[in-house]
Amino acid sequence: MRRLILKMSVSLDGFVAGPNGEIDWMLRGRDEAARDWTVDTLRQAGLHAMGSRTYFDMAAYWPTSTEAFAAPMNEIPKIVFTRQKSLDLGAGRTTNALRDAREAQEEIASSPSQDAASWAEAEVANGDLTTEIERLKSQPGKDILAHGGAGFAQSLAAADLVDEYRLLVHPVALGSGLSLFGALPKPLDLELRASSLFRSGVAAHVYRPA
Repeated sequence: MRRLILKMSVSLDGFVAGPNGEIDWMLRGRDEAARDWTVDTLRQAGLHAMGSRTYFDMAAYWPTSTEAFAAPMNEIPKIVFTRQKSLDLGAGRTTNALRDAREAQEEIASSPSQDAASWAEAEVANGDLTTEIERLKSQPGKDILAHGGAGFAQSLAAADLVDEYRLLVHPVALGSGLSLFGALPKPLDLELRASSLFRSGVAAHVYRPA
């Protein structure tokens, strides 16, 4: 049975984005070692899982990106959790997170990429969250890697569906924003399984439910 791993960047005070979805704070302290850690995590996945807002942002960004993250994001199959029956990439539904990511990227290719096809072919899951996740876990293959956004990640944590948390903790306190664990019905005990500190001050922590 494969696991569900949640990969998120978080602030020191536990937020995954600012009050309006801003992520500029996580793009300021770029670090090659942290990048390599993230790319390795991405490449280990057999399926990328995400909410619809994150899907539209990623589908608009990764096919033309020159970053090291782009290949595993484009090549590995995706599933999108949404109440919609289908997804329309032409609808232009993007967020402040996409704006921040584009402003931070040095170069964006202007020509269409065949990698966009993998996003258009993403599976859509609109049933009960727990039922859908258990269905995916029961399938053979490599682990499922969940990305967010905040609401989707909160729902996964609140329903106790996450088998492992891979958190990049950034040395910044936001004071307010979108919390990863804001919807927990009760305290969640976690066991620290691995930790890496990078030169930028970003720390990678791997937790599993205790």
